[in-house]
Amino acid sequence: MLGIVAVVLVLALGLASLARAQAARGAAQTGADLAALAAASAARDGWDPCARAREVAPRNGVVVTACAEQGAGVVRVDVESSAGVTVLGVALGRAAAAARAGPASAR
Repeated sequence: MLGIVAVVLVLALGLASLARAQAARGAAQTGADLAALAAASAARDGWDPCARAREVAPRNGVVVTACAEQGAGVVRVDVESSAGVTVLGVALGRAAAAARAGPASAR
């Protein structure tokens, strides 16, 4: 009986860890999307797109790890979450994501 309880607890802990990792990944993707949109808007308006992405990213809990103009007003932004994913005090790593944004004519 005690073995069954232990197995259930381990499975619950594993599922909770997966849920936290997925939530962190989703938050990182949201931050990447918003930073890329801000960067593309800045590029359209004649401003430095990567500076704008770096300004917007922390407001969404992420840090820009790479930013590149890809031509035709398209900007790619790579980000990493500011806070790492932890389970029972053990750091599992940081969530990362990337996004591209630009005018519809650049597809």
